[in-house]
Amino acid sequence: MSGRRSTSDMVNKWKEHLYQFVNSGTLLVCAFLCAYPFYYIIVNSFSDPVESAKGVYFWPRGLTFSSYEQLLQIPSIFQSVFISVARTVVGTIITVFCSAFVGYMVTKKELLFRSGIYRFIIITMFFNSGLIPWYMLMKTLHLKNNFLLYVLPGAVSAFFIILVKTYIESLPASLEESAQIDGAGVWTIFVKIIFPLSLPIIACIAVFTAVGQWNSWADNFYLVTDSNLNTLQYLLYTNLKSNMADIMRTSASGTTQGAALASSGRVTPMSIRYAMTVITVIPIMLVYPFMQKYFVKGIMLGAVKG
Repeated sequence: MSGRRSTSDMVNKWKEHLYQFVNSGTLLVCAFLCAYPFYYIIVNSFSDPVESAKGVYFWPRGLTFSSYEQLLQIPSIFQSVFISVARTVVGTIITVFCSAFVGYMVTKKELLFRSGIYRFIIITMFFNSGLIPWYMLMKTLHLKNNFLLYVLPGAVSAFFIILVKTYIESLPASLEESAQIDGAGVWTIFVKIIFPLSLPIIACIAVFTAVGQWNSWADNFYLVTDSNLNTLQYLLYTNLKSNMADIMRTSASGTTQGAALASSGRVTPMSIRYAMTVITVIPIMLVYPFMQKYFVKGIMLGAVKG
């Protein structure tokens, strides 16, 4: 019997080792498939444009910063960086605070028409008025060519309200009751008790909001004509379009695109696109690892209750 048990234990150990090996190998392959595309973009952004057109996969060829140098020569690019950073920081703070407060208020049974208000908030996730009504509303509110256009329309998000409401309902009700006995009001309870205890879900919606604000450019496209209010994403988009138009005119002269660019010492549209991608993604990638712990915890806790 002991011999059979030892054999069975050895088989189980081998199965466990095999499972760990296969599991680890599968996860490593998945991690590589997720990380390599961005690594490929970085490598090609630092490679010579002509070599990059031939194919660069692991190491830069003809190391150059020409694509980044051309981007830095774009007029008002630093002003656009400032606008993008400002809208990301201010917009994230406003959205997080407003959505958290509304999410807290719809948990209060004392709120009149609480159920109806919450249902109305959920309905907005399924129905959209469309682009033209949105444009007319923003124009009526005098948000055209106004920095507030970037931060006010998204101050309250139905999805974030649902997450915050669900999270707050998982907190012990005795905390709020104790504060009420001590004479604390709704605002005091929210700022000093509920908000600090909700940091995981707050960090979660902060990441969502920051990524959305940093990548947004459509509002700039439709409602902003003042160049001083252009965001970085919109500025790079318009520059890429003009750059590609120049390349098309060069190619129409009878030479191939790569040869024409090589002889003139210019960069290609693809190399510019690589550099643009790196510039727009790096800031978010630097912030996200510091928020990941709270992000994962918050999104899981916010999804426990329906």
